[in-house]
Amino acid sequence: MARRGEGAGAELPGADERRLHELGYAQELSRNMSGFSNFAVSFTIISILSGCLTLYAFGMNTGGPAVIVWGWPVVGVMTLFVGLAMAEVCSSFPTAGGLYYWSAKLAPSRGAAWSWFTGWFNFLGQVAVTAGIDFGAAFFLNALLDLQFGFDATPGNTILLFGVILVLHGLLNTFGVRLVALLNDISVWWHIGGVALIVGALTVLPDHHQSAEFVFTGFVNNTGWGSGIYVALIGLLLAQYTLTGYDASAHMTEETRDAARSGPKGIVMSIGVSLVAGWILLIGLTFAIQDYGGALDSDTGVPPAQIFIDALDLPIAKALLVIVVGAQFFCGMSSVTANSRMIYAFSRDGALPASAFWHRINKRTRTPTNAIWLAAAGAFVLGLPYLWNETAYAAVTSIAVIGLYIAYVLPTILRLRQGDRFVRGPWHLGRWSRPVGVVAVVWVAFISVLFMLPQKYPVEAGTFNYTPVAVLVVLGFAGIWWLVSARRWFTGPKVQGTPEELAAIERDLGSV
Repeated sequence: MARRGEGAGAELPGADERRLHELGYAQELSRNMSGFSNFAVSFTIISILSGCLTLYAFGMNTGGPAVIVWGWPVVGVMTLFVGLAMAEVCSSFPTAGGLYYWSAKLAPSRGAAWSWFTGWFNFLGQVAVTAGIDFGAAFFLNALLDLQFGFDATPGNTILLFGVILVLHGLLNTFGVRLVALLNDISVWWHIGGVALIVGALTVLPDHHQSAEFVFTGFVNNTGWGSGIYVALIGLLLAQYTLTGYDASAHMTEETRDAARSGPKGIVMSIGVSLVAGWILLIGLTFAIQDYGGALDSDTGVPPAQIFIDALDLPIAKALLVIVVGAQFFCGMSSVTANSRMIYAFSRDGALPASAFWHRINKRTRTPTNAIWLAAAGAFVLGLPYLWNETAYAAVTSIAVIGLYIAYVLPTILRLRQGDRFVRGPWHLGRWSRPVGVVAVVWVAFISVLFMLPQKYPVEAGTFNYTPVAVLVVLGFAGIWWLVSARRWFTGPKVQGTPEELAAIERDLGSV
């Protein structure tokens, strides 16, 4: 669908830096990432071994096999429309600010307001998706430690592991982009090889498999709601949450070579590869279920872990859990990376409280160290309600979906309004741009309402979906701050200076 524009060969040395200067920024971050590494960041954050498996229990209760298996390709195709629309804009504006920068440049008027609210939704979604990923990793790690050492799967222990994982991801990202890029490259093959090993083991080794009728048509409703259609729609959260985070390719463009092509390709390829591999994983796992009720009531607290145990010998089951935990660890690491780059860019333009502090660059590692730790701390705060709310994890994933997808689609709306005035980058959709964008906008509007709705009945303190509260708190804070103060001084993305001043910034950081 997409095609490359004129002059589609490899860019000349310095072309990325010149384009960044045209967008108003100095080359502060180290530009060492290849196109594959850029794709790897988004693919790792999508992480089918994270999202598919951590929300698998939610899917088993909310629609069961039919919704798990058929919801995935439906959501995947719609997500591809959203990603294609984003990728086209990314090619025009390859900067770490990503979505909020795009909104500022595409808005015909009041660009600062569009940029402000796009950035705050993106910030909310980024923090929530980091929380969701690392919380899921804590679930699975707790299950593995329970099987191996008797470390009970309790909410307190899970929160402890959640905090430890976030600290490790903060430390890893503090060491610098080269280490993270290397681990991201490894992560791609870890995910692909891991899916192959898991599906292969679940296909070949169990003595019993579920019937095709059960896998493709079995419907389960443990939500308390009476409407099967409502439950099926709510069950789409499993797929939609998994297929998030691919804006990371945009946030990493200031560190990527040939960014105007590599960034868009990273977005689209990460969705496409995840769509195929994730469907294979979900089908293979569902066929391998031995005891549906037993998996849901597992002492490990993680139904996929119990499915491994029931279908395979215990040592093999533990080995597969190690693969899953490793993939989830890689995923969370990449999420903190992308989150910190968004915080760095947003604070560079003065849009966060204490922006000068969050924008600060560590001259030795060339990474935004303070932003890294804000990303980790914010994620930890979002996960804390799990101590008293059993639906807290599903709520965190809903917050991630709504925050990110609203931020994803606002630049697309503005790009549609521009029509032929939009200046395309070297990667674009041609005549398909408008229909792709319209589908993307309609889908995001639909899911933004859908995932704020109650997920269990009766609705009470322990089952309340606090997604609307989190969204309204952030929106209210950003809105009040805008009306009271920011509208007088926030003008959107700032130009850091003249070409000479940009060069001085780069010399100070020791860039070549």
